[in-house]
Amino acid sequence: MLKRLSVELKPDNRRVICFPYYHTVEEEIQKSVVRIYNSTRSLGKVLIHDTHKEMMDEFSFRHKNYGRILENTFRHIEKYIPGQPTDLEKNYRELLASYFLKEYSVEAAALFNPSMVIHPRQDKSDKLKILMSLRAAGEQHISSIEFAEGYINKNNQMELLERGIGCIMPEAGSVNIEKSVLEFAEDIPLNQQVIFPLTPDESNGIEDVRFVRFKDDDETISYYGTFTAYNGREIKSKLISTTDFRNYTIRSMKGKAIRDKGMALFPRKIANKYVMISRQDGDNIRLMYSGDILTWESSKIIQTPEFAWQFAKIGNCGSPIELDEGWLLLVHGVGPVRKYVMGAYLLDKNDPAIILKRTKKPMLQATGGEREGYVPNVVYSCGGICHNSNLFLPFAISDFASGVVTVPVKDLLKMME
Repeated sequence: MLKRLSVELKPDNRRVICFPYYHTVEEEIQKSVVRIYNSTRSLGKVLIHDTHKEMMDEFSFRHKNYGRILENTFRHIEKYIPGQPTDLEKNYRELLASYFLKEYSVEAAALFNPSMVIHPRQDKSDKLKILMSLRAAGEQHISSIEFAEGYINKNNQMELLERGIGCIMPEAGSVNIEKSVLEFAEDIPLNQQVIFPLTPDESNGIEDVRFVRFKDDDETISYYGTFTAYNGREIKSKLISTTDFRNYTIRSMKGKAIRDKGMALFPRKIANKYVMISRQDGDNIRLMYSGDILTWESSKIIQTPEFAWQFAKIGNCGSPIELDEGWLLLVHGVGPVRKYVMGAYLLDKNDPAIILKRTKKPMLQATGGEREGYVPNVVYSCGGICHNSNLFLPFAISDFASGVVTVPVKDLLKMME
């Protein structure tokens, strides 16, 4: 009953960002700056000019804000320059800074684990504008957040806007493990935004953001995304929030119930509390309530694995979706030979700890060429939407690419028992 749409997002290794890289030890930074400063100064004015021109010709067209990146990088290393000269010409400052920059292909390895929300800026048309978040993985499999925009028309067909190859990182207003504030300029299309790890706890990746369109008690709309920060050894649950997908705040979550992956926020409060689907142990689906969106102290098991396709592991596939009949909760299960499949549950609208019915068999699994990828035999999602009485569900294809399926809600409910 599910229909695969002719929408597929594959990783494009031409999409690169440019940012500084330094030694982590202060003395080593200084040593590198002094060495490269002495080497480049020895070139003389003509070779400095020629080398600078070659560098600019090769890289400036690839990055919209390349000049600003160079100047910001120079300001960081300037204090290590011998004698701290103040009369360095602009082209030399840029050349010296370029030795401390690198390009990073943000999705060279994979583009997967998508979530979908209604776009905050709708056009005046009969199409619904949507926004997909994606987990992009590049060199050393470090993950970041990217976006894709598109439309669903009245015939329930989907089209995505051209993403192009331009990529831009945000201007960091402030960066801290507990709270970071990021901003993109108004002229940066969402398709070009890249939210790359900025803090030590995120150093090995920002993983599996589950965005949800949240309506507060006063009818204001915000977008929240729970995600996993990974530093190569430990994971940490964090929350990214925005109202316009231009300005973002990233904060750490805390509390006794914040552990493991897979937190997913309900799109509104229930009984004056924030509500979260969670997984503290990898084996059970849990429900959490809190008066503070950042603090979660306790959880309650609402579902243990009961079918063969979920005996190895079970978890959510994004925030619950509100229907007239209840809360639609999409889940993933892991069965024999680490095969990931997806199913669905219907939760009571007033008390989501009550499961009304579920799909006893998988509703979606990898078939044919979908079985091949970075991690074979996997379908996975971080959240979908309902529109025109249909579920639209973006999903990862074997941890490599992303596609979209759709199914009438009434048919999905008929699959449940």
